[in-house]
Amino acid sequence: MGIRNPKKETRDRLSCKTLDDRFRVEMTQGLNCSPFEAEAVLEVVKEVYFPFLDEAAPQPPPGKISLVAVGADEPAGKPVRDCQKQAICLTLHRGAEDDHLLMDSPAAFRQAKIPDLCQQALSQGALLTVEDLAFRVFFVSTRTISRDLAQLRKADAQDVIPLRSTLHDIGPVLTHRTQIVRLALEGKTTSQICKIMRHSPEAVANYLSTFTRVAQLQQKQMQPGQIAFLLRRGRSLVRRYLELLQVCERDKNMAYHLEELMRLGSAGVEKKSNQGGRRDGK
Repeated sequence: MGIRNPKKETRDRLSCKTLDDRFRVEMTQGLNCSPFEAEAVLEVVKEVYFPFLDEAAPQPPPGKISLVAVGADEPAGKPVRDCQKQAICLTLHRGAEDDHLLMDSPAAFRQAKIPDLCQQALSQGALLTVEDLAFRVFFVSTRTISRDLAQLRKADAQDVIPLRSTLHDIGPVLTHRTQIVRLALEGKTTSQICKIMRHSPEAVANYLSTFTRVAQLQQKQMQPGQIAFLLRRGRSLVRRYLELLQVCERDKNMAYHLEELMRLGSAGVEKKSNQGGRRDGK
């Protein structure tokens, strides 16, 4: 065995998190193209379309950054170059509410934003790494980010930050998502779910929207593999959601909330609770 070069390994992993690499993976894994064919198609797309895209490309709003990260459904141990990638947009600076953190110290700002950024990424179907935070977001060393994470763990050991390195298998991610959906099926409102799971309303709406689409496709007699392909989600997640649908068939309360969720959509969870309260008051 040769001598490991950690810096080169880091560069190689980061070089795999690009739109080009995402396109190659989509071509090889989604359309069964060979790596050579995927590269050839990519070059043609660049040649034909790229001259017209730069000027038309929308700019991210102030305070937001966009990057490519590994999909949340990808298992640990799988080489980054072979993983599905997800383009995500993260809110790094929320304006005046974050200014006091910047005035305090750069470390205070990073430590306040790291959990929020990781949750944002997860809600968009991706998991950040220490390297992403260091070289794509805060432009500091990985050692600095590791110190920040150590401080966060010291402050609250029970609060697990959803990084790819801390979720050693896909189980915790799936459990996290299904927990949110189960709470909605039990009749919890969006605000209650956000408080219990420490998530933003946007993240909760994202999970419930995916679950609703799984339920709709299942009604059309589609197989788990077909649903996963159409929704661009992992088969493991789809299977968990299908298991929840089976539970709903045996539980009248969950079945009622499932019907309301599918009728109103994920954004109507709060409305559903309010309507239920009015019915109870009659």
